[in-house]
Amino acid sequence: MKAFLARAVMLIIGVILLIQLWIFSSLVWWRTHPVETTMFMRWDYLTDFKPIKQEWRDYDNISDNFKRAILAGEDAKFIHHHGFDWAGIQFALERNSEKGELVAGGSTVSQQLAKNLFLYNKRSFIRKGQEAVATWMMERMWSKRRILEVYMNSVEFGQNIYGVEAAAQFYYGKSSKSLTREQAAFLAALLPNPKYYQDNRNDRKLQYRKRVILKYMNGIQLPQ
Repeated sequence: MKAFLARAVMLIIGVILLIQLWIFSSLVWWRTHPVETTMFMRWDYLTDFKPIKQEWRDYDNISDNFKRAILAGEDAKFIHHHGFDWAGIQFALERNSEKGELVAGGSTVSQQLAKNLFLYNKRSFIRKGQEAVATWMMERMWSKRRILEVYMNSVEFGQNIYGVEAAAQFYYGKSSKSLTREQAAFLAALLPNPKYYQDNRNDRKLQYRKRVILKYMNGIQLPQ
């Protein structure tokens, strides 16, 4: 029995180490290569087997309006933290304690990107732990500019729609380079629930979120 438990523990440790090695090697590769698929995209495809819409665009070929909008909506402290917004995490912990379940994560753009690249959407403490490890590695291997670039190219904007270029083409029939402030704010406002908002574009929460993003986006500092 003891021998069996020892082998089981060693197997679990080995699997964990292999996962960390996979994440590390992927981050090394993606430092200089476009990210053309993520774990979220794979799960999406396996759900309905419809083609994923995604087109990579380099940082300088994406509108600054959208960069400011996405940070205003998702992570206003992005340029200043090292992957974790501790005040946001504390707030999330308090909400979770009040509700008696995991309802908020306090995630930064870096954490969201780590989840999108390597993990899955269901909230759990195990997933949050692995997300933290991947975020820690990413923040030390990539620049803030690279993190934001990959995030903008891989985040979900609707059913099978990933990345700002595919979103700009789908919603406005134009390049992400030429997005206006209003258009950028709308796309950024979609992110909490993109599949729902795709078909409910006049939703009150969506419109309110868009107005808040428009109000604060000009004060956002961008990585250069």
